[in-house]
Amino acid sequence: MASPFDDPAAFTHHTVTLDGLTVHYVEQGSGPLVILLHGFPYTWFEWRHQIAALAGAGYRVVAPDIRGFGESGKPQDTAQYTMLHSAGDVVGLLGALGETRAVLVGHDLGAWIAAAAARLRPDLFRALALLSTPVGPREAERPSIQWQRLEQQLGGRLHHHYFQEPGVAEALLDPDIASSLRGIYFAISGEAEGAARWRPITRSGETIRDTLPDSGRLPKLLSGPAFAEYVRQYGKAGFAAPLAHYRCRDLTWELTAAWAGQMVLQPSLFLGGAADPALPLMQATYDTLEATYPNLTHKTLLPGIGHGAPEEAPETVNTTLIAWLNTL
Repeated sequence: MASPFDDPAAFTHHTVTLDGLTVHYVEQGSGPLVILLHGFPYTWFEWRHQIAALAGAGYRVVAPDIRGFGESGKPQDTAQYTMLHSAGDVVGLLGALGETRAVLVGHDLGAWIAAAAARLRPDLFRALALLSTPVGPREAERPSIQWQRLEQQLGGRLHHHYFQEPGVAEALLDPDIASSLRGIYFAISGEAEGAARWRPITRSGETIRDTLPDSGRLPKLLSGPAFAEYVRQYGKAGFAAPLAHYRCRDLTWELTAAWAGQMVLQPSLFLGGAADPALPLMQATYDTLEATYPNLTHKTLLPGIGHGAPEEAPETVNTTLIAWLNTL
């Protein structure tokens, strides 16, 4: 069922140039600043249910398109998509907004960026909420080496590994944007069962599309108009720029040796889905989050919810975030 929030024109849009990069963002409300960082494959629009709710609770809410997504700039050089670049964009956005402090809320890829920014600039980012993706400590070894070890155990290629070679995934996803996105959104949701459910591992003889089959269905809480907005945005430039973030995993690891053993000391929260198809791969990180975030005050997995908590459980996400924000 469509809602007033499913129309992107109902929001106030802005752009700012940060070190030559155009950053598009939506803003609403006044009060302490909260920056919402979306995941893949989404845009700022993923937060449409949260923006008004948080603004109504007394916060200035800003939801940008991360570099490579939506209306923001899309650098051609893959090396410009490290976590340091994306975290730097958040720092630059904070300054452009005339603010000196903010709370970061990140989902999926946005959770990685939020955690990176919190590590880099604890003086600017006073608290951190991670949704769906529990971001652990800096890995002890190169991510690609970890993927190979995991693949030997599971008998297939991990999606992060699959995305590494430029052009391969795009050739499968770009020709039919609507089918690709519909397959992803339903397969990662808590509604998907059996063969319709996403598998993070691509087996021999399969492509990434085989692990994200298009069943022709959308999750119940993703309306047709909302889905059309995602199709419109991804139809402009395809998946190449968003996937560049995955292609910088090893490079980010190389550049962040100083994070080894570092704890994130800001007040923090984690909220995810108990029916997330990625949870088996993330379970160990979830179980030990407190070791990295000693001031983690809320840690919950929602029954029946998959990987897209902001859209699958908007009311619970809203009430949880507002209650937590009000304690800061």
